[in-house]
Amino acid sequence: MPRTVDALDAMVMQLFADEPRVGVLEAARRLGVARGTVQARLDRLAAAGVITGWGPEVDPTALGHPVTAFVTLQIRQRAGRTETTAHEAVAQHLASVPEVLEAYTITGGGDLWCRCVARSNADLQRVIDAVVAHPGVERTSTVIALATQIQHRVLPLVHQVAAEGSPESTENAAGRT
Repeated sequence: MPRTVDALDAMVMQLFADEPRVGVLEAARRLGVARGTVQARLDRLAAAGVITGWGPEVDPTALGHPVTAFVTLQIRQRAGRTETTAHEAVAQHLASVPEVLEAYTITGGGDLWCRCVARSNADLQRVIDAVVAHPGVERTSTVIALATQIQHRVLPLVHQVAAEGSPESTENAAGRT
């Protein structure tokens, strides 16, 4: 079972999310813990795959791509090829299209789902044409985002998991009652 985060882990991640350029020493001072504690927490969270990167968050709108679209792709299943192979081939193609920001294998009405950006609605046609240029793409369905209601976020989940506590500590506490 994956180790959950505790309240201090959540506070460390919140601080670095709010102020990515804060140093470890300053973070320790603000949190009231030793510098080594903050560094150890960061190292452990990174090693466990909880923290997956330290890069800047980039806004596509600031790069001249204000249109966001969600494209559902149906993949042509070929005889002699597994579904996984067909998905991987299309995913490799999608990775070559800079405007495709992310892609997922999905269930339901399609096989793959991707989030794309474009300079305009007219430019979106060019992006979709690039997406469907792979012979494995049979059909697409596209919706355009009108407004962002909730930006990508993970910290509310981090705080919830920290508040719930780890299952191991809950079991230990129950056994001591």
